[in-house]
Amino acid sequence: MSTPTISASSVKELRQKTGAGMMDCKTALQEAEGDMDRAVEILRVRMGNKIGKLADRTASEGTIQSYIHANGKVGVLVEVDCNTDFVAKNDDFIEFAKEVALHIAASPTARFISEDEVTEEAREAEVRVFEQQAADKPDNIRPKIVEGRVKKWLEEVVLLNQTHVNEDKHESRTIEQMRADLSAKTGENVVIRRFTRFAVGE
Repeated sequence: MSTPTISASSVKELRQKTGAGMMDCKTALQEAEGDMDRAVEILRVRMGNKIGKLADRTASEGTIQSYIHANGKVGVLVEVDCNTDFVAKNDDFIEFAKEVALHIAASPTARFISEDEVTEEAREAEVRVFEQQAADKPDNIRPKIVEGRVKKWLEEVVLLNQTHVNEDKHESRTIEQMRADLSAKTGENVVIRRFTRFAVGE
């Protein structure tokens, strides 16, 4: 049986409805063969009442945090949203936003928040480059090489795919794992809405 192709927009919609992680949403949509309501059901069964609380709720509260590097040459503003003002004032929530800002300051390669945001043009441009780089390799292994390089590129440019720079403190977790953990702990839809990184001379 072939696995249905799930669009990035469907994954994004399911994430907004449930607050579940990207891979969880993608898997649920594949199991549900693209049926949004069934995918929500699958996630509710898996994640219990956490999803029930989050379904159909928009993350309209939140916090804006900043990080300025000690040398005064790099600064970051980040907006992280949740469902209620109560959680927006929660120390763990604010700390998460600060840790994300610090990470972005140290990670100049982050261009997109999630894979949903990666444009087809950007992805195709990278694929073309990787295909040319692998042109001297045998035909049978070329697609695997390109696929591997695209995956590595996504780890570099997608914020949620990156491992937090402070690996010891955060046990080598990715930003998405940290976000999902906080979402589970607070029972709310935690969303990194946007960020801006300023660097002197750039």
